Amino acid sequence: MDALLADYAAGSLQGPMSVLVEAHLELSPQNLSFVRDLDVLGGILLDDAPPMPLKDRDSRLAAILADDAPPPPVRRRPPEVADPVLPTAIRRFIGRPFSEVRWHSKLPGLKECRLDRDGTEVSLMWLRAGSAVPAHTHTGREAVLVLSGGFSDAYGRYDRGDLAVADEMTDHKPVADDDEDCICFIVQEGHLKLTGLLGRIFQRLIERR
Repeated sequence: MDALLADYAAGSLQGPMSVLVEAHLELSPQNLSFVRDLDVLGGILLDDAPPMPLKDRDSRLAAILADDAPPPPVRRRPPEVADPVLPTAIRRFIGRPFSEVRWHSKLPGLKECRLDRDGTEVSLMWLRAGSAVPAHTHTGREAVLVLSGGFSDAYGRYDRGDLAVADEMTDHKPVADDDEDCICFIVQEGHLKLTGLLGRIFQRLIERR
């Protein structure tokens, strides 16, 4: 998780993954101090870096000074209504409140709303209390932000606001808490790959289609 926050502080995260981290910081403000410390460290490193020559300095400066267009008028946004599940960053990203999310059943006890953007797999997942996601690994980095309820796997337990990061080295089977449904926002830079005997059989059936 620290590596993901470091990428966010460095400005190298784009699109959905940046939205996920912004939402995590909204729900878990205690990590803001870590991100701010990284910002300060980046500023110190920038101050210590040797200056780099700028090509076409005079022409670039002239182009900046020639831009006399007035700034666009500032439009006030109407106050946003707090959403009981979705942080502001995610609500803006999907463009609707949680009550208007359209779900599709994937497996018994598992519903999903796909929100893919720019070649990145993005989804909201609703896992019924006590239900499990089939054991799986990944072909790239996956980040999961818990929005409601909680889940556990071999690596720990996660509640609202917690961020779980997995990759090709992770093989897990998330299980929702027994007393409450679990809702998550998921961003995958690769693809999910089922493991275990039943998972491998199911994966082969999918690949043959």
